[in-house]
Amino acid sequence: MAITNSKGDLVRIDVRTIQIPTPRLLLRPWMDSDLEDFFAYASIPAVGEMAGWKAHESLGAALSFLRSDWFRRECLAIYHLADKRVIGSFGMHDSWAAQDKRYNHLASIDLGFVLHPSYWGHVIAPEAAQAVIAFAFAHMDVDIITCNHFDTNTQSKRVIEKCGFTFDHEKTIHAPQLSKHFNQMHYILTK
Repeated sequence: MAITNSKGDLVRIDVRTIQIPTPRLLLRPWMDSDLEDFFAYASIPAVGEMAGWKAHESLGAALSFLRSDWFRRECLAIYHLADKRVIGSFGMHDSWAAQDKRYNHLASIDLGFVLHPSYWGHVIAPEAAQAVIAFAFAHMDVDIITCNHFDTNTQSKRVIEKCGFTFDHEKTIHAPQLSKHFNQMHYILTK
């Protein structure tokens, strides 16, 4: 992933060098030893479908995904310190704002997160999101951060709103892995 910062410089982002601590979590690079924890949530259909992908059907498929270059470069593991396990992932991706005339002069990244259902409702996602937002604005030279959710995903909507994002627009997208169309709500947060 690469972004153009506010000075016009191309900046390559690689989360494999990033660690972000919070009171309960450590957002850190993925390791092969995280496979069983990853599969524990990535194999649950409802988890992937909320993000537009199919549940992983085997450990082998999960390992292949976990080892993929783009996943390792763009996604951090959400490690729960007390439970000593990975409970989700937090991605930093190319933003839709880079293609939008209103924002393409600004450096941007897009955030995405997935969490094991056992941890839904425990304010884990907002804790992780706020830490990543603070890190991105302080250390990645971005001007804006974007994120999105399917209109049916009220949990993500609440997290996004708690973090101070402003609704920008709605767009219908096709999720090829699920062979479905979704209304996707797009949000923005400025530095």
